[in-house]
Amino acid sequence: PAQAQIVHAGQACVVKEDNISERVYTIREGDTLVLQCLVTGHPRPQETSVFNETLRIERIARTQGGRYYCKAENGVGVPAIKSIRVDVQYLDEPVLTVHQTVSDVRGNFYQEKTVFLRCTVNSNPPARFIWKRGSDTLSHSQDNGVDIYEPLYTQGETKVLKLKNLRPQDYASYTCQVSVRNVCGIPDKAVTFRLTNTTAPPALKLSVNETLVVNPGENVTVQCLLTGGDPLPQLQWSHGPGPLPLGALAQGGTLSIPSVQARDSGYYNCTATNNVGNPAKKTVNLLVRSMKNATFQITPDVIKESENIQLGQDLKLSCHVDAVPQEKVTYQWFKNGKPARMSKRLLLTRNDPELPAVTSSLELIDLHFSDYGTYLCVASFPGAPVPDLSVEVNISSETGGQLEGGNREETSDGKLRLERVSRDMSGTYRCQTARYNGFNVRPREAQVQLNVQLLLRCSLLRGSPQRISSAVWRFKGQLLPPPPAVPVAAEAPDHSELRLDAVTRDSSGSYECSVSNDVGSAACLFQVSAKAYSPEFYFDTPNPTRSHKLSKNYSYVLQWTQREPDAVDPLLNYRLSVRQLNQQNAMVKAIPVRRVEKGQLLEYILTDLRVPHSYEVRLTPYTTFGAGDTASRIIHYTEPINSPNLSDNTCHFEDEKICGYTQDLTDNFDWTRQNALTQNPKRSPNTGPPTDISGTPEGYYMFIETSRPRELGDRARLVSPLYNASAKFYCVSFFYHMYGKHIGSLNLLVRSRNRGALDTHAWSLSGNKGNVWQQAHVPINPSGPFQIIFEGVRGSGYLGDIAIDDVTLKKGECPRKQMDPNKGAGWKEGGGAESLGDCVGGYLCREALLSELGFRLLVCLVPTLGPTLARAVGRMEDIETTRPSCELTKFTVAATVAASVSGYIRVCVCVCVCPGVNVYPSPSTTGGERGQRTSPPVACWLLLPGPAELTGALACLPSLSRHSGGDAGQWSPLAAPPTALGA
Repeated sequence: PAQAQIVHAGQACVVKEDNISERVYTIREGDTLVLQCLVTGHPRPQETSVFNETLRIERIARTQGGRYYCKAENGVGVPAIKSIRVDVQYLDEPVLTVHQTVSDVRGNFYQEKTVFLRCTVNSNPPARFIWKRGSDTLSHSQDNGVDIYEPLYTQGETKVLKLKNLRPQDYASYTCQVSVRNVCGIPDKAVTFRLTNTTAPPALKLSVNETLVVNPGENVTVQCLLTGGDPLPQLQWSHGPGPLPLGALAQGGTLSIPSVQARDSGYYNCTATNNVGNPAKKTVNLLVRSMKNATFQITPDVIKESENIQLGQDLKLSCHVDAVPQEKVTYQWFKNGKPARMSKRLLLTRNDPELPAVTSSLELIDLHFSDYGTYLCVASFPGAPVPDLSVEVNISSETGGQLEGGNREETSDGKLRLERVSRDMSGTYRCQTARYNGFNVRPREAQVQLNVQLLLRCSLLRGSPQRISSAVWRFKGQLLPPPPAVPVAAEAPDHSELRLDAVTRDSSGSYECSVSNDVGSAACLFQVSAKAYSPEFYFDTPNPTRSHKLSKNYSYVLQWTQREPDAVDPLLNYRLSVRQLNQQNAMVKAIPVRRVEKGQLLEYILTDLRVPHSYEVRLTPYTTFGAGDTASRIIHYTEPINSPNLSDNTCHFEDEKICGYTQDLTDNFDWTRQNALTQNPKRSPNTGPPTDISGTPEGYYMFIETSRPRELGDRARLVSPLYNASAKFYCVSFFYHMYGKHIGSLNLLVRSRNRGALDTHAWSLSGNKGNVWQQAHVPINPSGPFQIIFEGVRGSGYLGDIAIDDVTLKKGECPRKQMDPNKGAGWKEGGGAESLGDCVGGYLCREALLSELGFRLLVCLVPTLGPTLARAVGRMEDIETTRPSCELTKFTVAATVAASVSGYIRVCVCVCVCPGVNVYPSPSTTGGERGQRTSPPVACWLLLPGPAELTGALACLPSLSRHSGGDAGQWSPLAAPPTALGA
């Protein structure tokens, strides 16, 4: 049965479950809403509001809030319906209006005036109001002359400030401040109004009448004049329906429409507002003379309920045009080119209650043969430069309606013709008379059922007598009931027929017809087989894609069921065709099958597909009939975007959806997805990676382009989907490439969603790290739903492109740093062993490890597989534990190790310090600084490549220097490297 699930991502303020277990997605207006409906079931559900795709609404509006449903239905069980409520948060600019009342005159000298300042705002959640006079906050308790209340029956949220018995100090500036308490980061808003003793509402008048009728092509000018209002009102012209016409100019209170056309007709409104009292409004109804859509109807005698034209009965011809203004249209009738003369049998009516308004009807009473002819109706505007419209109809005994047959096919004779009839054409066909410009009668309809049968005919070619006296039919050797008998009145047939209502697996096979003419017999043989129906692909295969990142290949599990396999004879095999999109050549393969049952799920694994290309798959069933109907589909290489789990959840950025990552709308620029094939050929050299981490030109990665117009400190943020935290610890692993002399910073942030959006720094790296991909493992422990953010910061120049690839998010703690055997390691190119950052992809002895021995030792150990590494690392630990009395100088160890490792990536170096051996000082020191030592240092080199590689590696190693005695600072080459066996 069908199943559905809704998952969410995007810029939600909070995602929660309320008290009645209703899923609520709260989002700020203008942000991006992302909902995904995951639908499963077989056959694949066909009726869903969102079908296995992401519903993405950029800049969501308040009207798009509400409940979103996902319905999946495939005819198996009950439909699956899931929903989620989207709550859009917003705060509009407040609107402040002023209203005043004046009491009755008291004597001849005094009036009491009360002013109401009404502040209205639309918001979600409800807003909080604060009133201020100048900079002072107003309240009931502080000023008896004011009253603040919330009126009834208002649209939106409203608070009224009432100034009772207006006092001199009440003439001041008033501010209404509204707030939603910073929900979703929405700031407060305010509006201010200056109240004076001349404050008054606006007043208007027009320069033309309220209804203005003009001819097309004329220039129209309407003036809207202000007659009052303080503050000075703002004038605005509007048109209904729709906006102002193209070319119309509204300047102040003057509206000008050049060369007016019929489409410009409508109501034009001039509105004056100054937020005091109600807006003043004047309306002009502009009518541009026009006519269109001339139609006619022929109505037979209504009293006698006739449905055709008959002599001796009444007949009515009706003519109508859509005109502006409608009531000014005049109609003229002509018969055979001459004006129709009214008489007792020829009547003219204008307003027929059964027809549209302002319709002209010509009634023919007691139709005579002389009334047959051509009638012409002409509509016009007298004295106006508007072309006339006319419609013509011929009245005769043949006049009648037309028919509409089949699906949407119209025929003039009521006949539907089907060519090359096949079984797919079986079904119900409906024929209906059409209601349209023409015969005005009640519609009729009829239905017919079309069944496609198979007819086997065995005919007598020659013989004497030339007739069949008997015929016997057999199916697979079994006798069949005889066909229906031939009527006695008919001549003896020369053939015998067998009708099959439908071809199925049970009716497929060999048929034999034995015929006799009383002298001898002969037989006809038939082999009945049907074309197989198309297969139905199964789209809900769990994890159909298997990625092989290092080889840039992937495999795909293709599954399908066979439609109506029992309707044909048994399937022998399938012909599979796989073609890469935008390529011509296809791989073709036969897939043999045994007896296929209805609903049986068949499977085949497509291999050697190239990442990230898409492919067209065509599958054709074969029977003894031959090829059946073909089904095709497109398969895409996709990457996971679901919540992290214990299985692999690595994003390679190989498809355009980039695993659900989105660009942050608040940053300065965006991350770019590209590969070696889509790189800009004019891109900046000496920065950025040449390929992705796999080294293939098709592989994609994400990077920031720091060329112009980017500036120092500009930030680009890439935001992951929203993950629901189900573990305490997670590990974010990714590869980064930071090459260029102007490299800025790469930051990893974690955005928690449990209490609003809070970004925290989890990892940061700055500066040039060489032209090589490196991996980072970052542990995080989010406290609730979270997102990860990659932030690239532009450095001081354009040579600062930063890239990331292969982002993995897994539950649990991060592993210890390991080395990919396919990646480079050792000392950084061009650098000496001066800092921890110079050792790429390997382990460095910590600086404090041997500090008690009196020198700083920097050794880069490259991890490799096998037990040798354990011995090498253990030897270093032994040095720390045993604390030998000998020492090595920084100069000797750093120079020799750096020289050896930089050229031989897979050489693991272990420096052995032998206890009890005294060491001479380095050449950079004098002999008297530490005293004379009796013996030089001993450097033991442990080489880990196999024996086949070992000799060449040793031959290329640079000579190692050691002290040979004599004065300090004199050095000579080391003896020849040890043999392979000795190493």
